[in-house]
Amino acid sequence: MSAPFRFPRFFVTNPSPCPYLPGKSERKVFTELNGDNASELNDALGRIGFRRSQNVAYRPSCADCSACVSVRVVAQEFKPNATQRKLIRRNSDLVVTACKPWSTEEQFELLQRYLRARHPGGGMTEMDEMDFADMVEQTPVESHVVEYRLPGEDGRPGKLVGACLTDRQGDGLSMIYSFFDTELEDRPGLGNFIIMDHIQRAARARLAYVYLGYWVDGSQRMQYKIRYRPLEKLSRAGWVRFDPEEQAQAIRVVMPRDEPPLPVELAAILRR
Repeated sequence: MSAPFRFPRFFVTNPSPCPYLPGKSERKVFTELNGDNASELNDALGRIGFRRSQNVAYRPSCADCSACVSVRVVAQEFKPNATQRKLIRRNSDLVVTACKPWSTEEQFELLQRYLRARHPGGGMTEMDEMDFADMVEQTPVESHVVEYRLPGEDGRPGKLVGACLTDRQGDGLSMIYSFFDTELEDRPGLGNFIIMDHIQRAARARLAYVYLGYWVDGSQRMQYKIRYRPLEKLSRAGWVRFDPEEQAQAIRVVMPRDEPPLPVELAAILRR
């Protein structure tokens, strides 16, 4: 094991306003992912709550708050409820393909429509095609863009209606960023379907988990992650399962929103 892998250098961002909880400030600790051991380092850091953005691994390191909690779905034990089964059936005709991490104009246009519809005025609405290409293609680990298309005609690919930048880690799939067509009235819940498809893909590949990033208790736009069972959270004692009653109570207050929220782009944080 090389020294750069055993002893990575960590840095801390300056405090900035928290995007999830009003009145709070956020700070992140991060390190670079590079060299021959980038995948192994990313796997090790992922198991202790880090997330990847391009060639950087980061996690919250806030002085007075611990609301951001890493969560992951136990893929092999996941059993969809009645609503989730209906959603899976409704979208069973979609053509799903795991593509190499190369950005396309079609993906970028879908992202722009998604941002305009669901996150107008957000920081990433200013992203251009080069920024998007960097987000997708600058990866030192095994990554794919999982595309979701309507059935094609005459041998031609169908319309792209969803996509997710996904890392394959040693013990699971890490959903880095997903976006989808918000104007398909006959396909509500595409964001949730993309998550369940990843759970099924992980189970078929005999991978243990699907990493969903951070659940923030008290932030409505992060509550969608609580819907999937069994769900584990990272605590001081390591990964533990949600108490069934605690999770049931959290599910009862989830707003019926069908898409994951826009994550804060680490590059923007580092520029502050």
